Amino acid sequence: MAETRFEDWTDIEGLLRIPRIAGLAAGPDGRLVAQIQQATDDLSRTPSALWELDATGGAFPRRLTWSAKGESAPRFGPDGSLLFASARPDPTGEHDDDGPAIWRLPVHGEAHVVASAPGGLTLVAVADDGSMLATTQVLAGGSLADDAERRDARAAAKRTTIWHTGMPIRYWDHELGDQSTRLVHVSYDGELRELTSGADTVALTNASADLARDGATAVTTWTTRTTGGETRTGIAAIDVRTRRRRMLLKPTAGHGWSGPRLSPDGSRVAVTRVTTSTPTDTSYDFLELHPLGGGGPVAVDVGDLTIGSYAWVDDARLVVTGDLHSRGAVLLVDAATGSVRTLVDDAPHSALAPSRDGSAVFALRSDTTSPPAPVRIPLAGRGRVEAAPIPAPGGVGALPGRVEWVETDVDGVTVGGWLCTPASASTKAPAPVMLWIHGGPHGSYNAWSWRWNPWLAVARGWAVLLPDPAMSTGYGHAGLNRGWPRRPDVVWHECERLLDRVLTRRTLDASRTALLGASFGGFMTNWIAGHSDRFGAIVTHAGLWALDQQHATTDAAAHKVRVHGHPDDLPEWYRAYSPHHSAAAITTPMLVTHGNRDYRVPVSEALRLWWDLVSGWRGTPASMPHRFLQLTDEHHWVLRPSNAITWNETVLAFCAQHVLGADPIPDALPW
Repeated sequence: MAETRFEDWTDIEGLLRIPRIAGLAAGPDGRLVAQIQQATDDLSRTPSALWELDATGGAFPRRLTWSAKGESAPRFGPDGSLLFASARPDPTGEHDDDGPAIWRLPVHGEAHVVASAPGGLTLVAVADDGSMLATTQVLAGGSLADDAERRDARAAAKRTTIWHTGMPIRYWDHELGDQSTRLVHVSYDGELRELTSGADTVALTNASADLARDGATAVTTWTTRTTGGETRTGIAAIDVRTRRRRMLLKPTAGHGWSGPRLSPDGSRVAVTRVTTSTPTDTSYDFLELHPLGGGGPVAVDVGDLTIGSYAWVDDARLVVTGDLHSRGAVLLVDAATGSVRTLVDDAPHSALAPSRDGSAVFALRSDTTSPPAPVRIPLAGRGRVEAAPIPAPGGVGALPGRVEWVETDVDGVTVGGWLCTPASASTKAPAPVMLWIHGGPHGSYNAWSWRWNPWLAVARGWAVLLPDPAMSTGYGHAGLNRGWPRRPDVVWHECERLLDRVLTRRTLDASRTALLGASFGGFMTNWIAGHSDRFGAIVTHAGLWALDQQHATTDAAAHKVRVHGHPDDLPEWYRAYSPHHSAAAITTPMLVTHGNRDYRVPVSEALRLWWDLVSGWRGTPASMPHRFLQLTDEHHWVLRPSNAITWNETVLAFCAQHVLGADPIPDALPW
C-alpha cells in the first residue's frame, strides 16, 4: 500500500478505498503500531492490518500483517513482541476455533497463536510479566471448560433459540442472552484461567476492563438487573490469583460507573461516574480517580469538555481527551491533585497511546477537513504544545471547497456550526444548500466522517451547513441539557436560525435547500417534515418515527421509557413530538433509508413511516415522490463499502432531482 492522497471528490468509491487508521499501540524502544482498515477489492469488507509507524516521522511505515481475516487490538508485550487478535487460520492446525485467537508476532520471526477459545478471545491488556487479560464468550449457563462441548451439541441440534429472563435482549446489531461474556487471564504461554465464572448474560455485556501492570489485579464494569427492566453498572476489582471479586464502586439509582483504567502501579483507578438520566436532566459524566485501598476520590474538573477517553502516562499523570467547543482537546491531569493542563485544543483526538518513557502521548487527530491521522503530543513544559504529525497510509489532498465557523444568537445563546462551501459558489452562481442535523443527540460535527462526508456533496456544488445545536457535546453540562428531553422544536429553532443567518449570503441560494439527518438527526428530519415545507428534499436515515413504538422496542428501552414515560401518561408530549402525528402535513419529497439489523432504531420505524407516506399519497402511484432505500444487511450505520456507494449515490441523486431539477432516479438503481 503506497501513501494515498485522495483528490477526486466526485469518486465515491475512491473515497471509500482510502486506508483508515482505527487504533494505536505504543511499545518499548519507541515503537508505534497502527491498526489500519482498508476495503477489500470487492468492497465487501474493511479488514484491518497492523502497520509499524516511525514515531520520529522520518520513515514511511511498513506493513506487518497480511491476512484476509485481518488483525485488531494490538498490544506490546514486555519482550517487545506484538500481540493482537485475529481469526486468521492457524498454520499448525492446533487452534481451529472459528473466533479470533490471540497471536504473538516476535521482534524476529513469524506470528503464532498464543491462545484460543471456542467463543473467541479479545485482547484487553498486557501485564509486565507477559500475562494478558482477555474476554471470551461462553454459551449461557456454561463455563469455559464445557463451552466447546455445549457449542458442538447446539450446532448438531441446529438450535438457534434464546431463552430470555429479563432485559436487555439486544445491543446495536446483535442479540443478547444466548452467550455470556467472561474475563479470562491468559498466561505468557497461553494457559487460560476464567476469572468470572458464573457471570450471567448481563454482567459483562459491553464491559470495559483493565489489568494492573504487575498482573495481580483486574478491574471491570459489572452490570446487574434491577426492577422495571433497568440495569445498574458498578466497578468490580478481581484478585487475579484467587479470582476473588469485590465491588469497588457500587451503582445507585442516581448514578453508575464506566471506563475503569488502572494506574501502572495498580493503586488507583480512573473512572467515569455517569448520572442517571431523568425527564428533566440528561446523564452527565464526571471523571474521578479512586484509590483501590480505600479513601476518598480525586475529582477532575474538565470544564466544558465532554469526556471521550483517558489513559495513564505513569502513576502520577493521566491524559484525557474529548469534545470541546465544536473541536476537541487533550488534557494532562495531575493524579494527586486533579489539576488540569490543556495540551492541545484544536481538534478531537482518539486512540490515546502514551509512550513508555512518559515523554509524549500518541493519538489520532481528526477534524472536519481531515481523517484521523497519528500525531505525537509532547508532555513536557507548562502550557499548550504543538502536536507533530507522523507519516501513515491514507489521507486526503486538496478539498473541493473551504470550511468556516459560523454562528448566530438564538434567544441569548450562541449557536454555531461548520459551513462547507464549494469553490464554485459566487454571487452569479450561488450554491444550493444542505442542512445536516447530527445524531445523538449528544454529538458534535467536529470531526471527519466516512459515513456522512460533506465534501462529496460540496464537490457536486452544494454548500453544507453542520450545526451544533442544543444537546451537542463539548459545551458543558448546560449545553447537553438544553432542549432535554430531546425536544425537536428547540433543536429545529436553533438550526433554522443558523440556517437563516448563512442564507443571507449572496453566494448561497436560499431557494434551493435540502435537509438531511440520521438517528436523532433522522428523528429531527422526520419531525421537521411535518412542520415545515421550506426544503426541496428531505433525507432521513435510521430515524425515529412513532415514539410510542420506538421507545419500547429499541435496545435502550429502559432509558427511553424512564426519560419519556408512557404515551398514556404523557399524551400531549407524544402528540407534539412524535413525528407520525404530523404525517398528513408532509409535502416535501422524502428519501427514507434504514438497515434491517438496526436494533437502536428498529427498522419498524422506517416500515411504519413508509406505509404512512405511501398510503397517504393522494396522487397516482407513478407520481409519488417518496422513496425507500432498504439496506437488508446493515444496522444503524452503513458499513459495507459496496452499500455505502449505493447509499451516497442515491442520497446525492435524490437531492439533485428534487432540488436542482436533475433527471429522476430510475426505478432500478444504476449504482
